[in-house]
Amino acid sequence: MSPPPGTIVFNTVGRPQYGFDVFSVDLHHHHPPPHAATDHRLTDAISVNFNAQFINNQNDVVFVSERTGSPRFYITRPDNKKPQPLPFLPKALFHDRPIIKNDNLYFVSTLHQHDAVFTNFSAVYSSAVNDAASVTRLTPRGEVDYSPAVSLTGKFLAVASYRSRPWQTDDFRELQTEIVVFPESDPGNRVTVSERGGWPTWSRDSTIFFHRIAEDGWWSIFRVDFTDFDLSESRNSPVRVTPPGLHCFTPSAFHDGKRIAVATRRKESSFRHVEIFDLESETFQRVTETINPNFHHYNPFVSLDSRHLGYHRFRGESTQGESTYPHLDKIVSPVHDLQLLRLNGSFPSFSPDGDFIAFNHDLDGNRNGGVKIISSNGSKRWTLLKGRTCFHNAWSPTEKNVIFTSVGPIFESVYKTVQIARIEFDPAHLTNDREEVPFKLTILTKEETGNNAFPSCSPDGKSIVFRSGRSGQKNLYVVDAVKGECEGEIRRLTEGAWIDTMPCWSPKGDLIAFSSNRHEAKNSEVFGIYLVRPDGSGLRRVEVAKGEEGAKERLNHVCFSRDGEWLLFTANLGGLCGEPVGLPNQFQPYGDLYVVRVDGSGLRRLTCNAYENGTPTWHPGDLAAGDYGGAQDWDKVEGDFQEPLWITCAI
Repeated sequence: MSPPPGTIVFNTVGRPQYGFDVFSVDLHHHHPPPHAATDHRLTDAISVNFNAQFINNQNDVVFVSERTGSPRFYITRPDNKKPQPLPFLPKALFHDRPIIKNDNLYFVSTLHQHDAVFTNFSAVYSSAVNDAASVTRLTPRGEVDYSPAVSLTGKFLAVASYRSRPWQTDDFRELQTEIVVFPESDPGNRVTVSERGGWPTWSRDSTIFFHRIAEDGWWSIFRVDFTDFDLSESRNSPVRVTPPGLHCFTPSAFHDGKRIAVATRRKESSFRHVEIFDLESETFQRVTETINPNFHHYNPFVSLDSRHLGYHRFRGESTQGESTYPHLDKIVSPVHDLQLLRLNGSFPSFSPDGDFIAFNHDLDGNRNGGVKIISSNGSKRWTLLKGRTCFHNAWSPTEKNVIFTSVGPIFESVYKTVQIARIEFDPAHLTNDREEVPFKLTILTKEETGNNAFPSCSPDGKSIVFRSGRSGQKNLYVVDAVKGECEGEIRRLTEGAWIDTMPCWSPKGDLIAFSSNRHEAKNSEVFGIYLVRPDGSGLRRVEVAKGEEGAKERLNHVCFSRDGEWLLFTANLGGLCGEPVGLPNQFQPYGDLYVVRVDGSGLRRLTCNAYENGTPTWHPGDLAAGDYGGAQDWDKVEGDFQEPLWITCAI
C-alpha cells in the first residue's frame, strides 16, 4: 500500500544558498597577480550546476543540474547559452558525476534500489550518449561504486568502491572505499589497486591519482602506477604525492602526466581553492585564490589538451540569472500524488486550513530569527518574534491565530534555559504590505526548569506535549496549551535515563510519536521511533530496522499523516549517494526522508540525494506552490554555506 496523497514540506541543510555554476580558466592566460585572468562562467545561472567534465577542447562540458527538481545531466557549449538535457532514466532520483568519452556516457545513479536498510544504492552505469535505452550497469549487483573515472583511451575505468559491505553509520568523513579498476569491455574483471582511497583520476592509461587521509591526518593525493596493466593482483603500492601541512582532495590529472589539479584547504585560508600541483618540482600554483579569494571552489576538472581548468563555485550575487531563492522549491517525488517541497528554512508547520506555513529561517536569532509565516504557495513571508532565537513550531490545529514554538538556543544541555511559548496574532495582519506581525507572547514553562523544546499540540488544541530536561534527563511532558505550568496542569509522560525528544501528537489524538535512544541509552546519537498513548500507556517501538540493525538507527523529526496511519521521518537508512568531501558541509549527509506505517510495515524512501534532509511536515492537500500570482518575496542567494566541519576542525 502506498502512503496517502498530500504535500510534504522539508528543509535541506545549506542547499538554498549554493547558487553553483560551472566556471573555467584558460591556463594560457593565467598569471600571478596583478595580472591574474578571470574565470569564465560556462553554465546559465539557473538553479544549481556542478560536477562537470569537459567533453572536448572547446569548453563544451557535461554537468549536473537540479533545475528540474532532481539531479539531471546537461551539455552546454560556448555558442549555445541554453544547456541541452541528455536522455534520462525517469525512475532514478539521483544521477551524478557524468563523463562523456568516445560517445559513451558514464555516470553514477541510484537507479536500482531495494528494501534493505543501511545499504548504499549508488552504482556506475554507462550508455550511448543519444540512447538512454542502452544503459548498462557496470557495478556488480550487490556492490556499490562512487566517483567513476575513465582512462585517456577509454579502455579502463576506475571507481571508488564500497564493495558489498553494509554501510557503517559513522563512515562519512572518509568513506572506507577502495580504488578498483576494470576494463570498459569487461566490467566484471575488477582489480583493487588500493585498499583505501576515493575520487580516482587517470593520467594516460598507466597512472591513477586519488585522495585519502594520510597517517598524519592530512587529506592528501596518492598515486599508483602500472608498468603493464594485465589485471593481475600484482601491483605497485600507492605513493603519497602531496605534502603535509594542507588538505588536498578531489584530484584531476592533466594528461601530460606532469601535473594534477586539486582542491585545497590551507591553514591561512577560510576557503577551499583549486590549485595545480607540479609533480616534478613538487610546487603548487594557486589558481582560484588569485581570481576569487573569498569563494569556495569545488571539484576541479581538466580539458583534454590541458589548457582549460574547470570547477564549480557560488556564482556571485551580481551574476545575471537567478539571484534569489524561493521559499518553496519543488522536488521530484517517487510517489504518485505525494508532492515534495524544499523549504528555505526549517521546522515547518501548517495552519489548520493549510493556507500558511510557520517555520524558522535560521536558528541564531539575527535578522532572520524568530518565527516566520509564508503563504502555502510561497509568495509572501511575514515575521513574528523578530530578533529572538526560536526553533520547532507547532500551529494549533484548532486556532488559526496560535503558534507554539521553542524560544532559546538549539542543541544545548538540559540546564540551558529554553522555553515553550504560545504566540497569538491576528491573521488579518497577514497582508502584502506588511512584513512584521503584531503578537501576544505567553511563556508556558518556568524559566528555572531549564531546557524545554519541541512542542506539539493535541488535536483539540488544549494540551502541548514537549521535551524537557528539568529532571536532569530529557523526557516528555504534557502541559496546558493556554495557561502553561504556572497556572495550569503539567504532568510527566515518560521517565528514564535516556533521551525522549521531538514528540508529535497524532491527528486522531490517540498516540504520540517521538524519537528516543532508550534502547541504546549510553549512545546519544542512536534514535528509534516510539509510540505512546497520551496517558503514558501502550509504549512500543516502531521497528523500522529489524534485529541488530536497529541499534544503528538515527530516526528523527517524526510526524503523522492526516489519517494517523503513516509516519514520516528523517533517517540514516539509505547510506550515502556520493563522497561527502566533494560537498559543502552536511552535518548528516546520510539524512533522507522516509515513510512507514505505524506497525512498522511499508517502509518507503522519499528523497535520494547527497544532502541532509530533515524537519518534515505532512499536509493532506496538493498545494499550489509556485503559483505566485506575480509576487516574489524571496531571499537573495549569498553563498552562505560552510566547509565540512570535520575538515576545518582538522586544520
